[in-house]
Amino acid sequence: MDIAENAALVVVDVQQGFEEEAYWGPRNNPSADRNIAGLIDAWQSSGRPVVFVRHDSPKPDSPLRVGYPGNGFKPYVEERRGKGGGPELFLTKSVNSAFYGTPDLGAWLRAGGVRQIVVAGIQTNMCAETTARMAGNLGYEVFFALDATYTFDGAGPWGWTLGAQELARATAVSLHGGGFAEVVRSAELIAAAAE
Repeated sequence: MDIAENAALVVVDVQQGFEEEAYWGPRNNPSADRNIAGLIDAWQSSGRPVVFVRHDSPKPDSPLRVGYPGNGFKPYVEERRGKGGGPELFLTKSVNSAFYGTPDLGAWLRAGGVRQIVVAGIQTNMCAETTARMAGNLGYEVFFALDATYTFDGAGPWGWTLGAQELARATAVSLHGGGFAEVVRSAELIAAAAE
């Protein structure tokens, strides 16, 4: 795995509101937070760019709404902000893709000559997947750190339901099989970033 010197880590929506199990339901991948922290540390210590994305939900009952404590980053993310040797961007969004946020992610990446990104964060099959898909469509080389994401059980049409792990696997198959991103493990990325 060849990780560019300016490959950007995009940390999607690692916010306190996702801890509210009564709202979201059961989650998968209890190791995700440790893996996200490890990626941030590796990127910051190597001087690579890191993007911190926060979802500002317009829904009045969302644990991610502005003005509610759940809108804030989880403590381990907040304490790492501003600690890296490389460029850092903080952006907010109210939709699934980080490319539709403020300030403009695409413009920031272009200004830095970035052509390779790593996506991690919450939720696997929602904002993380949407950001990865859009990045792939925009021509970026995308690595999706599956074990540095998590999601929740979901309900769809006709009474269909899928567990969180099933949804994560579906994301991995869609992204990898569809050519949007290379789905990898965080340890592989951390090792490659240290070379």
